Amino acid sequence: MTTQLSERTSLSSALKTRTATQHERMHALMERAQAFSSRENYARFVAVQYLFQRDVEHLFGDAGVQAAVPDLDSRGRQASSLADLQDLGAAVPVEEVASAGVRMPAALGWLYVSEGSTLGAAFLFKEAQSRLGLSAEFGARHLAAYPEGRATVWRRFVASLDSESVAETDHEAVIAGTIAAYNRFGQLIQQHFGFSE
Repeated sequence: MTTQLSERTSLSSALKTRTATQHERMHALMERAQAFSSRENYARFVAVQYLFQRDVEHLFGDAGVQAAVPDLDSRGRQASSLADLQDLGAAVPVEEVASAGVRMPAALGWLYVSEGSTLGAAFLFKEAQSRLGLSAEFGARHLAAYPEGRATVWRRFVASLDSESVAETDHEAVIAGTIAAYNRFGQLIQQHFGFSE
């Protein structure tokens, strides 16, 4: 009963707990990819980010997502990752949008993965600067902080998740969407870096 109460009180807490394995897998794949060892490897990583962000921003047109996350216009990094690819002289990958069949409430899980990654991007941004000589104006735009700051924008997203606009009966679908999004990101890393589990 305590577990039910905690999940009912906070979707964000349930997401953190229930998707911890997928989160750790993502970190392991990133470590294996060595994305900051060269600009060539980094360009592969940016291609992954571009495709994943395109999947996420495809969901911004969903009226349910718009209602649940009112500040969608200030989110998303598809355009900045595309600009980074162009800065690097890298090819823009072309493939089908993986989230085409995703709807609310599962769509919130995809946003959770994307928005959560902006916090970890603080470290990645420093790596891009120190190891590859990139910046918020060239090559590492998609890793730069939101103008309001990473923590402020993240807290606002968490508040949206934990608000009454997301019904308790939808929590399992949001968790399933989060796992699907982590799996998609992992699949993209494996595909672009040419390795399997």
